[in-house]
Amino acid sequence: MTSFSEQENTATTPHLVHPKYRPDIDGLRAIAVLAVVFFHAFPAWLKGGFIGVDVFFVISGYLISTIIFNSLDKNSFNFLAFYGRRIKRIFPALITVLVSCSMFGWFVLYPDEYSQLGKHLLGGSTFISNFVLWNESGYFDTSAEIKPLLHLWSLGIEEQFYILWPLALWLAWKKHFNALLIITTISLISFFLNIANIHSDPSATFYLPQTRAWELLAGSLLAYINIYRHPLADPQGLSTGGTLRRVLLNPAAKPNEKIIRNTLSTAGTCLIGFGILFITKEHSFPGWWAILPVSGAFFIIAAGPDAWINKNILSSKLFVWFGLISFPLYLWHWPLLAFARIIQSDVPSREARVAAVLAAIALAWLTYRFLERPLRNNQSKLQTPILVVLMASIGVAGFTIFNLAGLPNRNAVKSAEQFNSQFVGPLWKFSQNNTCVDRYKFKEAESYGWWFCITNKDEKPTLLLLGNSYANHLYPGLAANKKINNHTLLSIGACPPNMGIPSDENTETNTTPCSGYRAYHQKLLINSIIEEEKTIKYAILDGLDSQPTDDAIKTIEERISYLESHGIQVIVFAPHIRIKKDLKGCFSRPLKSGPASCDITQQTREKIFNDFKPLIDEISKTHPTVKFFDQNELFCDFLGCSLVRNGMPLFRDEYGHYSEYASAQLATLFVKWAEQHAPEILEE
Repeated sequence: MTSFSEQENTATTPHLVHPKYRPDIDGLRAIAVLAVVFFHAFPAWLKGGFIGVDVFFVISGYLISTIIFNSLDKNSFNFLAFYGRRIKRIFPALITVLVSCSMFGWFVLYPDEYSQLGKHLLGGSTFISNFVLWNESGYFDTSAEIKPLLHLWSLGIEEQFYILWPLALWLAWKKHFNALLIITTISLISFFLNIANIHSDPSATFYLPQTRAWELLAGSLLAYINIYRHPLADPQGLSTGGTLRRVLLNPAAKPNEKIIRNTLSTAGTCLIGFGILFITKEHSFPGWWAILPVSGAFFIIAAGPDAWINKNILSSKLFVWFGLISFPLYLWHWPLLAFARIIQSDVPSREARVAAVLAAIALAWLTYRFLERPLRNNQSKLQTPILVVLMASIGVAGFTIFNLAGLPNRNAVKSAEQFNSQFVGPLWKFSQNNTCVDRYKFKEAESYGWWFCITNKDEKPTLLLLGNSYANHLYPGLAANKKINNHTLLSIGACPPNMGIPSDENTETNTTPCSGYRAYHQKLLINSIIEEEKTIKYAILDGLDSQPTDDAIKTIEERISYLESHGIQVIVFAPHIRIKKDLKGCFSRPLKSGPASCDITQQTREKIFNDFKPLIDEISKTHPTVKFFDQNELFCDFLGCSLVRNGMPLFRDEYGHYSEYASAQLATLFVKWAEQHAPEILEE
């Protein structure tokens, strides 16, 4: 992604030997960047366009390794010159985009959004975005579509490669180690880690360098083969490389050379084309699927500039032009699309996405023409340290923005303070407190990373909130309500209340809120609390499926039987309306024409009730004392239904978790219901 200019033979950098310019590689880079851009703008049209990043990895590995091998052979490799050139190549465009994002975000982003942008500014300026995003990834992560700097993960992997790989090759050269053996060994280890972890930890496999290194090293392998095509080129035992080079590309001018080159180029084009058309986000990627774009790029570069496709298509003026602006185009396109989605709080219109793509192309050309080229030709010794200082300043600014919670006192968003305070994300301050964690030691919690455990008193519980995050979001409202908080409330667990059979569990960890054996351990823990404390009188069950199957009804009935056998009154909360929607769009925002409608139909509520009624009927037959509460009164009244109540959002995130305001409002509605249907719970 970052090394399209590495092919230029720049005589002003005497310490490094640069490869001869190949316009077809710029053309290949054009295909890669356009695939990524159109995938992000129109994912339904180009479902596999994201594999363009993998093509970039191969190109970068090839060009950078070519420079290193040639320079080491001529004893002219210089670390300062190498890294100085990387800085001059990467920093100008990246600084421009980062500064532009921070300035634009100042005026349009709410504090929580601006705080996250600050964290990503820090990650982007230090080239660790892939680690930052990996740390954020998970079921409850903020939607990727509203992270303006999400795309910098790949730049982070490339820069980590640029930092470590020259040092590794330099040491190998100094110690006379076989470079081919090193490339092959590391590639195989990296590929094995990729295959081994793609299902158990897909986020780590996608973002971390050790599972992506093989893609860059595929380019390094090709560079090695091209340079050491003759056994005599390396007296240290590199004849293996020469043999491999002759197997793939016959260097002798024989009649079949053109056929071989065209076959390689055609095969590479077909592999990349197949990947773009048929690989989707649903595939386990990178995994085995990444072989397609990596092999495709490998074959196209190996075919050389004289293959028909390379010479007549990839080397054409249009493709080369897009290749030359590919790096700034990659940097600009995603922030424009992400900010458009943030402002609209929904997928932007097709016209808006087309405009964003055209604007990205224009900005990329301006960046290349008036920033990159002039600075690349400027040989001032102060240029590199100035760029480093500017990048470091962006990192400090990003850390400050993040540390100051997104600067909530900005005039542009101060008027939104009241309703925006409700948007705190899925994991909030009511997830845990020390009183609960200290009282109920849970040894398995460390392996799961998080666990709902919160209570309002350091006493034996009397009211249990049993379920997943949809039970936990009831806690703050009930705990604050004067007619309920005389109880000792305990919200504990992370799985639906009817789960907990080991044979039914998903043994993979960190993929869903109820991954691994979390439900089983939750059930054991809660059962031990019930049996040892002997004080729980009421249990509120929430987080049940709105369309329960017969098996689900059976497991719920079994759970209720257990609770009732211990003298616990069960109250089931019927599932609430869950619409995956960013409620920030329900309110005005700078640069936005007006708030979107957040009304919902009465039929939405009725459908949930009708779908859930078979469970109500079945449980009522076998357990007539169980009571059912319809919490969707929170959304609906005689005027209609809405996701906003009294000018405040009812969800705190896009997953349908109640805001603190909604939790309080629902507690009031529950108390009114309980006065008629369960008055004993208010008299405790």
